[in-house]
Amino acid sequence: MWISVVGLGYLGAVHAASMAALGHRVVGVDVDEARVESLASGRAPFFEPGFDELLSQVGGTGRLSVTTETAAVEGAGVHFVCVGTPQRADGYAADLTYVELAVSGLVPHLAPGDVVVGKSTVPVGTAARLAAQVEAAGATLVWNPEFLREGFAVKDTLHPDRIVYGVPDGEAGVRAAGVLDEVYATPLSEGIAQVVTDYATAELVKVAANSFLATKISFINAMAELCEVAGGDVTRLADAIGFDERIGRKFLNAGLGFGGGCLPKDIRAFMARADELGAGEAVAFLGEVDEINTRRRHRMVELTGQVLDGEVTGKRVTVLGAAFKPNSDDVRDSPALDVAARLGEAGADVVVHDPQAIDNARRKAPALRYEPDLETALTGADAVLVLTEWQHYKDLDPHWAGDLVAQAHVLDGRNALDRDTWLTAGWTYRALGRR
Repeated sequence: MWISVVGLGYLGAVHAASMAALGHRVVGVDVDEARVESLASGRAPFFEPGFDELLSQVGGTGRLSVTTETAAVEGAGVHFVCVGTPQRADGYAADLTYVELAVSGLVPHLAPGDVVVGKSTVPVGTAARLAAQVEAAGATLVWNPEFLREGFAVKDTLHPDRIVYGVPDGEAGVRAAGVLDEVYATPLSEGIAQVVTDYATAELVKVAANSFLATKISFINAMAELCEVAGGDVTRLADAIGFDERIGRKFLNAGLGFGGGCLPKDIRAFMARADELGAGEAVAFLGEVDEINTRRRHRMVELTGQVLDGEVTGKRVTVLGAAFKPNSDDVRDSPALDVAARLGEAGADVVVHDPQAIDNARRKAPALRYEPDLETALTGADAVLVLTEWQHYKDLDPHWAGDLVAQAHVLDGRNALDRDTWLTAGWTYRALGRR
């Protein structure tokens, strides 16, 4: 099929290349000239494992083209909208500017029978409102939420764990669902779970899933707060309750909490939309989920001060990790970078290391000092904070690192290290939720 993808950021770029890999002809459109130029040359504009290889794979097929001209979508039968919905500057609500511009920009180029597919995460009610514009051009709107995990985006696109369609009632919805079945024929042939439902449910699926994950993460971090004052060990607590199959062990790793471009802004937008609909009390608990998440960052700064005898001013603090999670260069709402910035504001001499995210971190927090060489970053440190659980840090030799630092204090913000190994090597070890 001939497909267009509007928006070539993290979601759209991976989606466009993946659709080409599935055998479709794809044209991608974005207003960012540098991003388009990078993709046109076969280079990923961001770090994502496997994405460069995917671009190389489809590059020789001629099935993927990218441009800044929206008119290039004319003739395609399926149009994916993959633009961002950031948090508004004046509150918690989602900013739908880019979605609305993308749809209005598509309308003049639509033909009767075309299918417009929204993948962006939007507040419930958005699809029903936009559908009228699309229908006026003789096309049909479907909402097809994305469920990508950074670090696994290529796999999640080519081999998703579920595919959801939100379609209108009647024959138009049946036909549009059939068209998308053709687009996703390969993953559907693998037996992927499929849900065909209404617009509102499809819009709610993504924010409900993210809210549940955020709640689970904040729950175990709340337990970490209790463990710290009661003398318990949150990792053993998580192991024990995780054996209950109703609960499970995944997402029960206590630490700095969640960040990135999805979970924080999505749960806030969910709360804002629920308030608008008069159902704010139903999701009021998400306010505490968000607050628990923020408290973990403050607690990490406090813990650093405790290890350094109550004073961080003038102390050399090495922060290992700037990305919000490993296998990503994304620093949006990164807990690691937030803690580093707070320590810098408190007077610490902060040095930040990250295998992939230094350039993005420098743009986000230019006042901090960044060091791409790990040995140099560790040399002379009074405290080492492991704040992003890159495998490189988990495998760090504590004896080698101990010979470099000024004081052997390690603070494990992700409970990612082997505590006994570091203690045996002569380090003082502190972690959130553990004695």
